[in-house]
Amino acid sequence: MNQNAHSFLSADTVDEASRTFKALADPTRIKILYLLSQEECSVNHITEVLEMTQSAVSHQLSMLRNLRLVKYRREGNTFYYSYADEHVITILNQVLTHIECK
Repeated sequence: MNQNAHSFLSADTVDEASRTFKALADPTRIKILYLLSQEECSVNHITEVLEMTQSAVSHQLSMLRNLRLVKYRREGNTFYYSYADEHVITILNQVLTHIECK
């Protein structure tokens, strides 16, 4: 087999793709991303809607922020989060559509 006839991903690309899929593999992060796909939310709003502690939400948002999947803006003492990558929301919605088609 001729390896030159194939295109390969770099190790960095594979690692980053794996981290993104791992982020989407967690039920809590899926809930947060789905909520953020609908509206920008404060941490308090996320905790109320998802019935989670502020500590748990902040921990998950930190991970999503480090992966550049969410972004935030500060207004006074309040942080408002939104999704940062339309591609990831598209993947999430495609998975949800796949599930609904069963």
